[in-house]
Amino acid sequence: MTSSRQSLLLITDEEVVHRFQDTRDPQWFAELFARYRKKIYFACRAFHNDGIAAEDATQETFLRAYEKIHQFSGGDFGGWLMRIAKNICIDAWRRRMQTEVLDDSETQCVAVTSGYELRLSAEHVLRQMKSLPAEQRQCLEMKIEGYSYEETATRMGLTVEAVKSHLQNGRRRLWLRMAGTPIRSK
Repeated sequence: MTSSRQSLLLITDEEVVHRFQDTRDPQWFAELFARYRKKIYFACRAFHNDGIAAEDATQETFLRAYEKIHQFSGGDFGGWLMRIAKNICIDAWRRRMQTEVLDDSETQCVAVTSGYELRLSAEHVLRQMKSLPAEQRQCLEMKIEGYSYEETATRMGLTVEAVKSHLQNGRRRLWLRMAGTPIRSK
């Protein structure tokens, strides 16, 4: 490893991002790419299960990050990049689903019914989540949005252990509510 590469590794992601935002020097974005290319690719590969689609999604992720990096205002750059990758993978999946034509009308009817039932189920879960205690609900919502335990703890002013506890208790309560089991208060 060269000494210039070693010195680049000592600079935090946030500092590299700030240097790129300030100078628009491609060297800084290339450093971010080098740090995260494999992680983003493997995340996209797990979603697509296809190397070419994963590579396309990885390229699109870095292109979108390059275009929108001025919107990054600090925090976990890797998490921000992963959210972009996740959204790109979901968008690609939606496009793929829209282009698939179902020939069998019975299959179409089942797909519409299943989609409708899925939406009703999702709405039911969201209604049940609203009835959870505030901290449990907020921790669950942040987990669904992709925040880590640490990010959730920081944003909510809690310890990581408290976040994990609220998540566990919230999931248990939600599960019991969804199953129709009465919940005993402590």
